[in-house]
This record gives sequence, C-alpha cells and structure tokens, in this order.
Amino acid sequence: MFIQDREEGRRFFIQVWRKYNDGVMLEPLEQLLLGVLLEHPEYQDILSDADTALGAEYTPESGMSNPFLHMAMHIAIREQVATDRPAGIAALYRDLLRKYGDGHNLEHAMMECLGEALWAAQRYNQPPDETGYLDCLKRL
Repeated sequence: MFIQDREEGRRFFIQVWRKYNDGVMLEPLEQLLLGVLLEHPEYQDILSDADTALGAEYTPESGMSNPFLHMAMHIAIREQVATDRPAGIAALYRDLLRKYGDGHNLEHAMMECLGEALWAAQRYNQPPDETGYLDCLKRL
C-alpha cells in the first residue's frame, strides 16, 4: 500500500471501514486493511467520524498515538513479510512468531524497529537501512 498524501490515506481507511459496515464487497488490499481495522476496536469510532478523522492532529504532546500511522505500520509489516522484502524478513518473522506466539503482538514489537528505520531515513534524507532494520528485528 503506497500513500503519498495524508488526507488521501485517511480517506482510504475511512472508506474501507464504511464499505465494511455497509456490507460492500472489498478488494484484496481493502480486505488486508480491514483485518487490521478489526484488530483495533479502539480506532473504529475515529473512522466512523470522517470530518474529525481527516482533521485530527496526533502529536506526542496530545498523548494519543496516531491511529492511521499505527495501522499503516501493521500493513507495511504484513506486506514486507508477504513479499520477503527486505530479503529475509519472512523467515525472521516466522522465527519470531514462535517466540511471541501471536502475530499482532509481534507486529507491535516490529513497529519499534520499523519506526526507527523510517525516522533515520527521513532525518538523513536517505532510503531506509534494510540491514539495520533486520538487525533490530533479530534483537527482538
């Protein structure tokens, strides 16, 4: 899933939630997103209020994490594992799954490493360091 615009991304989340609630058939990518949405009941009310969701600011000072970023990171990790990109992440995921026992909790742990890799890439204006990301995951 590739989203370049914050509002576009949020609208996609809201649209999938609305389609699900209306009983509309979902495309494969929408089904992937729905799986994440269903695992996060704490965010479902946010998605039901499109105007508020589109305008909300989620800053560290607000004390609330960004639900869109959180769910997008779940999707990113699932796509990485499905495509084995970076190379080796699928096998690493399977190994870690035995340790964590639950894919959702494992993804939460993996998000710390993904977040660090993305933060460094943005800060230094370079592509994410895949080797550093995988090394971080190996330490979980």
